[in-house]
Amino acid sequence: MHTIKLFLFVVPLVIASRVDPDLSSFDSAPSEPKSRFAMLDDVKILANGLLQLGHGLKDFVHKTKGQINDIFQKLNIFDQSFYDLSLRTNEIKEEEKELRRTTSKLQVRNEEVKNMSVELNAKLESLLEEKTALQHKVRALEEQLTNLILSPAGAQEHPEVASLKSFVEQQDNSIRELLQSVEEQYKQLSQQHIQIKEIENQLRKTGIQEPTENSLSSKSRAPRTTPPHHLNETKNIEQDDLPADCSAVYNRGEHTSGVYTIKPSNSQGFNVYCDTQSGSSWTLIQHRKDGSQDFNETWENYEKGFGSLNGEFWLGLEKIYALVQQSNYILRLELQDWKDSKHYAEYSFHLGSHETNYTLHVAEIAGNIPGALPEHTDLMFSTWNHRAEGQLYCPESYSGGWWWNDICGENNLNGKYNKPRTKSKPERRRGIYWRPQSRKLYAIKSTKMMLQPTT
Repeated sequence: MHTIKLFLFVVPLVIASRVDPDLSSFDSAPSEPKSRFAMLDDVKILANGLLQLGHGLKDFVHKTKGQINDIFQKLNIFDQSFYDLSLRTNEIKEEEKELRRTTSKLQVRNEEVKNMSVELNAKLESLLEEKTALQHKVRALEEQLTNLILSPAGAQEHPEVASLKSFVEQQDNSIRELLQSVEEQYKQLSQQHIQIKEIENQLRKTGIQEPTENSLSSKSRAPRTTPPHHLNETKNIEQDDLPADCSAVYNRGEHTSGVYTIKPSNSQGFNVYCDTQSGSSWTLIQHRKDGSQDFNETWENYEKGFGSLNGEFWLGLEKIYALVQQSNYILRLELQDWKDSKHYAEYSFHLGSHETNYTLHVAEIAGNIPGALPEHTDLMFSTWNHRAEGQLYCPESYSGGWWWNDICGENNLNGKYNKPRTKSKPERRRGIYWRPQSRKLYAIKSTKMMLQPTT
């Protein structure tokens, strides 16, 4: 449109330039009329110029669009980097708090060791003084005994003197043993004192600072008055040589699916179900198959875990968090609908701690389930008695505990176990379901959620 306007503006100028500026006067005879239109060559030249101008403008527009797209891509990369940095900052703050608590405990322990060392030194000095005094007395008694033995008059008193000497020697031996025990304890306390000093020096070198922001804290709520359903706890198990997860179990030669005991780093040992498939083993964190376990549980039970590892269960948010802190893990979802069609999705992910309501952030890397979980967004875990700040009433409106965003979402694998002929739509939405974007709602027959390290 701008090109046409420019053309209409330039053409009259070209036409006017062709008109002879020296017009004859009114008195002279009329001259031969001249053409009112521009020459064809001039028009072609003008059109060619306008065409080149249009091409130049088009190239300029395309180049500008490319630059704008590059800027948006860089902004997206910057946003992701900033988000990762904020997550890492929160983790560092948590580690700093833990180190500060450890430092406080060590300082208290150091003071106790110092006080014990002072008391032991005082007792040791007192015992040494008593030992010296006893040694002098023993020498004096020995001299008296020698004199009595040598003198004829003291021959009858010899048995009593010998008994007294034996008693004194026993006392001296007891004192020596006591002194040796005190010295050994003093050496052990000195070594502990040196170790504590080394730990304090290492903590000072880390440059711990006071955190400037308070961590998010979960709001305490009254638990539901139902008996807890916890997973089988491990008791009296030697935990020094336990594998860290099911992949480590598989690498040790256990290639059969079943219940095994693992011990992640910085955690107590606990039982898990290892699902062996395609030459590897996955650690199951959730399994639904027949509706035998009620998943509409409290926040406390979702943290600790519930159900039976050989049936339906939820491993527990605390145990899942302990697992994924060891390394980078893949989250795999396996779903089967009531037509026995099987689907799966795999994600790289990050899981937050209790203070963040176990916030989940995922990015899909493989699978055939479109839109199974919202990607590149923060999904906070909520239950009917613990709702994350800023969320709608998702657990109350739906069922079970799950990772929801601010609009509840369309996928919930911990909902009520519904049979395939559930009639009402609200009832279907309270059950196990998933819905791809712009598609109908699918009811699910069985689900598995499992973890495996990337390396």
